[in-house]
Amino acid sequence: MDDSDAPLALEGPLGRALKAVTDHWLVTAPLANPAMLEIFAGRDSPPYRNMMPWAGEFAGKYLTSAVQVYRVTHDERLLDFLRAFVARLVSLQAADGYLGPWPADSRLTNFSPHHGQNGMFTWDTWGHYHVITGLLLWYETTGDAAALVCARRAADLICQKYLGNPPVRLVETGSTEMNLAPIHALAKLHRLTGEERYLQMALQILDEFAARDASGNPLAGDYFNLALAGKALYEMPRPRWESLHPILGLVELYAITGEERYRRAFESIWQGIVRHDRHNNGGFSSGEQATGSPYDYGTIETCCTIAWLALSAEMLKLTGDSTVADEIELTTLNSVLGMHSASGRWSTFTTPMDGARFASAHAIVFQARSGSPELNCCSVNSPRGLGLLSEWAVQAAEDTLTLNYYGPGAVRAALTAGRVELVQETDYPISGRIRLRVNPDGPLAFALRLRVPVWSQEPHIHLNGRPQAGARPGSYLELRRAWQPGDCLEIALDFRPHFWAGERECAGLTSLYRGPLLLAYDQRYNPHLAAESPLGPIPDDCFKVSRDHLPVPVINAARLEDTPLEWKDWHPPLLLLRAATDQNQPVYLCDFASAGAAGTLYRSWLPVSRVGRPSPFRSE
Repeated sequence: MDDSDAPLALEGPLGRALKAVTDHWLVTAPLANPAMLEIFAGRDSPPYRNMMPWAGEFAGKYLTSAVQVYRVTHDERLLDFLRAFVARLVSLQAADGYLGPWPADSRLTNFSPHHGQNGMFTWDTWGHYHVITGLLLWYETTGDAAALVCARRAADLICQKYLGNPPVRLVETGSTEMNLAPIHALAKLHRLTGEERYLQMALQILDEFAARDASGNPLAGDYFNLALAGKALYEMPRPRWESLHPILGLVELYAITGEERYRRAFESIWQGIVRHDRHNNGGFSSGEQATGSPYDYGTIETCCTIAWLALSAEMLKLTGDSTVADEIELTTLNSVLGMHSASGRWSTFTTPMDGARFASAHAIVFQARSGSPELNCCSVNSPRGLGLLSEWAVQAAEDTLTLNYYGPGAVRAALTAGRVELVQETDYPISGRIRLRVNPDGPLAFALRLRVPVWSQEPHIHLNGRPQAGARPGSYLELRRAWQPGDCLEIALDFRPHFWAGERECAGLTSLYRGPLLLAYDQRYNPHLAAESPLGPIPDDCFKVSRDHLPVPVINAARLEDTPLEWKDWHPPLLLLRAATDQNQPVYLCDFASAGAAGTLYRSWLPVSRVGRPSPFRSE
């Protein structure tokens, strides 16, 4: 990979994950699963394919993931592959602008009479949303005018069918958490093109958030009004994870209009998820929706966590709040790394707090079809969690550079007066020591803002050997000066353990953190503590694995050692630490992302004694 022009030339665990998912999934998935595009080509040719209601999303989610990964790596192989993929996708658009997999009489109706015994409700406008989103990202990245034309024609068809309250409103076609998602893409298209009808259609969908049927029952989530009234997502009528995508439309409407109510509603929803539904591993959802409990053991679906990251990336741009970046890092280093195999070839359907890792290709194999044996909602979506680094790792604005990402490698950015490279020499997140070399093209005056994580209670930062004052946890340290090539910052973050005491379903249990990493007990590293499970062998179904399958002794938190251990066998964890019980029996804990990678059971909610300082990640 030629990364000479890449904005992020990452090493360490994220660098390895980006390369693996590019090599073994992104440049192979459409070839190994040709139906990803062929379902569009054969949509009007009976006998019709047996498809999932959301089949039209696969190409769009794949393209969005791949383009965002490319934005990080600038991998030329991926770029060439995507050129061919987009050209083929664009060629499959119907004359009227339709770009879905359903027959002509079903286009954008969200119902197909040809599928199922009595027909089937589809997520066709949801599929178009994801395809338009992917095409717009591709256009913004490459300037490919054909992609923008294709996206506009698809949006024009949505407007033609639904703008102006025709006999059937979009909200009345069902599955509203999904099928109202085009509000986000339409508003973004308006910002790109200035086309007024896109904004009008987006505002019409916004009004439809509050729609009710003849009996007064809500047809959608009423996300906007209820958020302004202080309700959290779990308190709204439609709290499924897909609703995060139409909620993203609020950010675009704020950017277009400057109306503070859009911003307030969006921020309220984000804060509500952090307080009530973000799990200890940074994942979002319980059983595919908000429930109001971060301790709920329902499945933490990959698609839900990716949508949460996309929401958080917009929240960071909107607020500039460093604690939002802390949240993104928590999710990325634990859930996103944990949902991917080391090879990059597969990802999980659910990445539970306690349990086992199951590839989505067999956990939700019901989505597999002839020609697309590996495709499901999660397999095409998971790489986006890595690609979203392009949205938050480093942010440049005029004469200010904000560094949110810590880890080995280099980041590059352009300011108004010149370009800057930041080179990090570190093993972060294994330790909190970072040597940061600042290399502008020449002497350059600008402000460098360094994220001080909320969990780092005693940070220490030196510039060219001189201590810098003002580093406070949960904020940015801003250093404004005339920078010279070779200036060096020494950053020491506080890696003392912090603890989240469980409640409700996790009462009496504790989550342990070291810096940004959640620690876990994995049976692989503790064969000396093997105990007969009261529930018998590990089930072969991710929905049936319980924490009770894996007994864990009480861990004395005061005996958690700080020195990482070497794992000499293959498939080493990112981090391995020694702890002990009250009786000084050794217990070994690994980082959450590595837990269960070998097919063993793991737990991150643990019986712990001698708990120390509370974690700022704990829910309120």
